[in-house]
Amino acid sequence: MSREASQQAQSLHLAVALDGTGWHPASWREPGARPRELLTARYWTDLVTAAERGLLDFVTIEDALALQSEDGSTPDDRTDRTDRVGGRLDAVLIASRVAPLTRHVGFLPAAVVTHTEPFHLSKAIATLDYVSSGRAGLRVRVAPSPATARHFGRRDVPSVDELFAEAADYVEVVRRLWDSWEDDAVIRDVGTGRYVDRNRLHYIDFEGDYFSVRGPSITPRPPQGQPVVAALTHGGPADGLVVTSADVGFVTPRDTAEAITRVGDVAALRPDGLDPVRLFADVEVVLADTDAEAAARRDRLDERAGVEHRSDAHTFVGTPAGLADLLQEWHAAGLAGFRLRPAVLPDDLTRIVDALVPELQRRGAFRTSYAARTFREALGLPRPVNRYATA
Repeated sequence: MSREASQQAQSLHLAVALDGTGWHPASWREPGARPRELLTARYWTDLVTAAERGLLDFVTIEDALALQSEDGSTPDDRTDRTDRVGGRLDAVLIASRVAPLTRHVGFLPAAVVTHTEPFHLSKAIATLDYVSSGRAGLRVRVAPSPATARHFGRRDVPSVDELFAEAADYVEVVRRLWDSWEDDAVIRDVGTGRYVDRNRLHYIDFEGDYFSVRGPSITPRPPQGQPVVAALTHGGPADGLVVTSADVGFVTPRDTAEAITRVGDVAALRPDGLDPVRLFADVEVVLADTDAEAAARRDRLDERAGVEHRSDAHTFVGTPAGLADLLQEWHAAGLAGFRLRPAVLPDDLTRIVDALVPELQRRGAFRTSYAARTFREALGLPRPVNRYATA
C-alpha cells in the first residue's frame, strides 16, 4: 500500500446506499426522481458515476427476495400497497454491469444468504472482482420473512439466532471457495500444454450445521484474494455475524454517545487475530441549502407518503455543512466512516457530491483524489494470505 493510500485509509470514509429512487417511500414522486428509468442500466450508471465523481469509497446496492412493500422495513408496510416503488433488479448483476464503466469506487451489492447457495454467490462476487479490477464486495443479508420463504417452499423460516448462525457458515464457505484456487494456479504453460496447476486447486471439504460443500470453486481466486464482506447490525445476533465474519459493519447509532457505545461493543467482541472491523454509521439524509428548506422537503415527502417516515437509522435533516459537523463528531467517536442513505435519488446524492464532499475537503477531513488501487486497500485492509497455500 502506498503512503498516500495508507494515510487516506485512516481518514473519514464515505459511502452511499443506493435503493430505488431513494430511502423515503415517497421519493419516486419528487420532480427530480427518475422512476421510469429504474430498470435501466443508464439510471444505475448515472448514480454510481456521480458517487465516483464525489470520490466516495463505495456504493451499496440494496436487494431482497421480496417486493419492497413485503420486506418488513417499516411498521406500516402492507403487501397490497401500490403507492411505493415495487420491483427491483438483481444488485450483483447491476454492479457487474456498471463496474467496468468506473475506475475507483468500490461495489457492495446486497445478497440474501437465506434460501440461496454459497457456491453460486462466491462465483458471482469473484466475477465482480475481476470485472471491476479488484473493487468488489458483498453485503450479507438474511431473510426472516415468511413471505420470502414461500417463494422457495423448501422450509419454514428459522429463528433469528439460526438465521445469523447460518449466515456465518455461509460466509465461511464463500471465503473458503475464494481461497480454493491459489493465486498462481492458472499457469498457461503453452510448452507443456498445462493451463492450470491442479496441485494449486484445493477441496474445501466444508461440513457445518447448514452446508456441506466440497469445492473447489470454478472461478480462480479473485484479484483482492478476498473481496470485502459487510453486514448491518442493530445489535443482538447480528453483532455476532459482524464481529466474526465481516470486514465492514454498518451500525445505526442515534447520537454521539450511542456511537461511542457501539464502537466499544463491537471492538470488545472481535476475536483476537482478526483485523479490526471497519464500522460505518448509517445516516439517512434530507439535504437543502437551509435547515428550513430541508425540513420543508421532509414534510412534503411525509405528506405525499401519507405517514411520517421512520427510519431504522438516524435521519439528518439540514444543510451539508451541518451534516459535515455531525460526521466529524461521530468520526471522532471511533467510527471509520459513514454510509449515507439519500432520501431522494438523485437529488440528495447530488447534494452529497457537490456540497458535502467539498465542505469536508475544505475542512481537511476528506480526500481530494483517489489513491488506492483496490477496495480493500481503500479501507486499509491487507490482502489476505491464501489459507490453503503451502508455499
